[in-house]
Amino acid sequence: MHSAIVVFPGTNRERDMARALTLAGGRAPTFVWHAQTTLPAGVDLVVLPGGFSHGDYLRCGAIAARAAIMPAVAAHAARGGLVLGVCNGFQILCEAGLLP
Repeated sequence: MHSAIVVFPGTNRERDMARALTLAGGRAPTFVWHAQTTLPAGVDLVVLPGGFSHGDYLRCGAIAARAAIMPAVAAHAARGGLVLGVCNGFQILCEAGLLP
């Protein structure tokens, strides 16, 4: 399985996530900076790890949900691709309208 880990300013534990995904049998994940507009080709799983994206000064995940990479994440999900949000990543997915 090929995974991409989206990194925002304030994200933490993304390297632990990469290690866990690799130990689970996947290939080494690709890190994607939030300002990119596309995901790597062939990605099966997109992961938004925890932390405090952009400091979470407004609402948890509200600023990150509007990042340049999020339309690509939404398109990936719409195609039936897997998306995992952990802690603040889950909040970002909610703010982006991908989860209720």
